[in-house]
Amino acid sequence: MPPALKYKFDQFEADVNAAELLRGGTRLKLQMQPFQVLVALLERPKEVITREELRLRLWPEDTFVDFDHGLNTAMVKLRDVLGDSAGNPRYVETIAKRGYRFLGNVQIIQEPGIAQAAAGAVASPGSAATDNAQPSAPAGIGAHSPAETELPRASRSASRLLFVLVQIMYLIFYLSALFDWHALDRAAFMIWPRAGQFIFVVFLVTAMVGVAVRLYLITATSFDYHLLGEKYRIIFPGLFLLDMTWALAPFLLADRMGPGLALGSSAALIYLPFAQRVLMKMIQRRS
Repeated sequence: MPPALKYKFDQFEADVNAAELLRGGTRLKLQMQPFQVLVALLERPKEVITREELRLRLWPEDTFVDFDHGLNTAMVKLRDVLGDSAGNPRYVETIAKRGYRFLGNVQIIQEPGIAQAAAGAVASPGSAATDNAQPSAPAGIGAHSPAETELPRASRSASRLLFVLVQIMYLIFYLSALFDWHALDRAAFMIWPRAGQFIFVVFLVTAMVGVAVRLYLITATSFDYHLLGEKYRIIFPGLFLLDMTWALAPFLLADRMGPGLALGSSAALIYLPFAQRVLMKMIQRRS
């Protein structure tokens, strides 16, 4: 089946160049790896696409990754978006110990200008040689974006462990403040007597909210929840405000640790939200 600009099945439309999946003209949230799996299936409908073919398409040979887990996660996300089921498949059928097969009827949508350009390239021997020497791929397919390639190189397990440790650190902060809230009250009035009550209430409430948020992130990461990346992206603005608030917490202990150490600790806590976001991207890149 020739390369296409778009693939259409039922009310869905996969735009290969834009790496987007639409339903009734509305863009659906689908990460790159599930989209790559979908395109591979749409290119050869009714045929079995082996897991090995998908592995070579999604990850280079020199990439060290838990392939089975990554492909299973991508398939779960794809089926969620399509409203499909592994037990009663409408679109994606699992072929035990072999791979997957797309069951729907696929229509290829290709702009005339692109088709003519492709035909002209085939007719020209020089351009054909160039194509063989430097194969091209649609934007976003079969390659990582520049932002992804700039991420630090670390194993997925190490990224998850570091992310969980950060959440545990915050959880200790919150529980310590709630355990001795009288000391928190005194520290708030000591740092700013006129607004001591307001500071105390802010830290008390955010500590209670923070306990719930950190427990969710710890359990979701520990159980490797496949939609954690999407959920984290949604809650990140609120989480950022929470972390920035608690980045000021060392100043509540300035009378004990000194203003210099309090300032340094605050600077480190200001950096942590950005570090957590990078860690989450590293976890999702290898999932």
